[in-house]
Amino acid sequence: MLKKKELILISFMLFSMFFGAGNLIFPAFLGRSAGEDVWLSLAGFILTAVGLPILGVLAVAKAGSLDTLVNRVHPVFAFLFPFLIYVSIGPGLAIPRAGSTAYEMGLKPFLPAEGVSQPMVLFFYTVVFFAITLWLSLNPSKLVDRFGKLLTPLLLVMIVIIFVKSLLTPIGAFSEATGAYAQNGFFQGFMDGYLTMDALAALVFGIVVANTIRTKGVTDSKSVSKYMGYAGIIAGVLLASIYGILAFFGASSTSHGEAENGAQVLTIVMNQLFGGVGIVMLGLLFTLACLCVCIGLVISCSQYFSTIFPKLSYAKWAVVLTVISLLLANMGLTQILSISVPILGAIYPVAVVLIVLGLCQDWINNQVYLVATLFTAAFSVLETINSTFLGRALDSTLSYVPLYDKGVGWILPAVIGVIIGLLISGRAGGSGAREESGAGVSNASPGLAE
Repeated sequence: MLKKKELILISFMLFSMFFGAGNLIFPAFLGRSAGEDVWLSLAGFILTAVGLPILGVLAVAKAGSLDTLVNRVHPVFAFLFPFLIYVSIGPGLAIPRAGSTAYEMGLKPFLPAEGVSQPMVLFFYTVVFFAITLWLSLNPSKLVDRFGKLLTPLLLVMIVIIFVKSLLTPIGAFSEATGAYAQNGFFQGFMDGYLTMDALAALVFGIVVANTIRTKGVTDSKSVSKYMGYAGIIAGVLLASIYGILAFFGASSTSHGEAENGAQVLTIVMNQLFGGVGIVMLGLLFTLACLCVCIGLVISCSQYFSTIFPKLSYAKWAVVLTVISLLLANMGLTQILSISVPILGAIYPVAVVLIVLGLCQDWINNQVYLVATLFTAAFSVLETINSTFLGRALDSTLSYVPLYDKGVGWILPAVIGVIIGLLISGRAGGSGAREESGAGVSNASPGLAE
């Protein structure tokens, strides 16, 4: 049985693994754009930016492991889908992007405009950044101590200090909503939260949380799943609270300067509140957030790849993935984004559907998993091909699909797939799901590397 302190520290760990640079930028820009409608827009944002990731953790906890969940669809899918997730949000995109963002916000603002070789400085910075990431990733058993007792409290304390200062010396009043937020603030916030892609991270981080809980002496599968759910809910409450603070910052900054993205919004806020010291604090905040995410992703990806490709140990995979991420952070990140982002766009709807089905596993069987996933994947891949390779030539046809113009046209194919799957199975309850109900977390999750 976990002690309350241990559960809180594990929840802090999960929070810090979620909370990267994008989680700072999105809610701040939402607040800036939504203005007086900030709380309505934030409600939509929290539904998808917090709700979906926490549901993802709960779905993995309910299934026992991601491997159990994806195997309900098809063995080929069970290999291909997790592989695409780990590559895309690991060394193929999220890790190198986080390292590059840490440099952009943590060091670049303090460099002179001329006389400095930016590529060279970036290289040395990322070498140090990823060396720290690798060092802190090589012993996952100490993850709770490093995240729960050090990095997460630092992040939270810094944000609380900034928030208190903003209350004591208000930046400014809220203005009217602009752009899409003026027309439909709630749905725009909903879409912004959807684009954070944290639901994918939830599926990936589930294995880390499960392994961490087991190191605390909890071996029963049901207990591990229960504590995973608790940790997810606590992390979700923390995320929602921080998003509220960041959105408040953004909404308060509308009368100061121009901002095209969330990073610029936070720069304005920190400069107004603390002057030059505020820019230093912001750089440290971004660096800590990026470092936490990179550590979590290196650990998750290394544990996964050392399981499916066991010729390399966990430690060797951690080195390989860190080096790849270092190189990509310095070479052609724009090209990597152009490849990885479409892949993410194609697999994210499938992840959402899989999460929902996983939570409903007591009432469906594997036929529903297969058909619903197939329909969702077919539409998502078609949409990705249309936007990436066809110059949106199919928009006139796809626009007939409800909500396509909102970016969630896959919902209808998913619903149709569920209905067809239920009709094929002949019943709402799933024998396949019941057959797997005894498969605990320990059946498929690799052991925690020491």
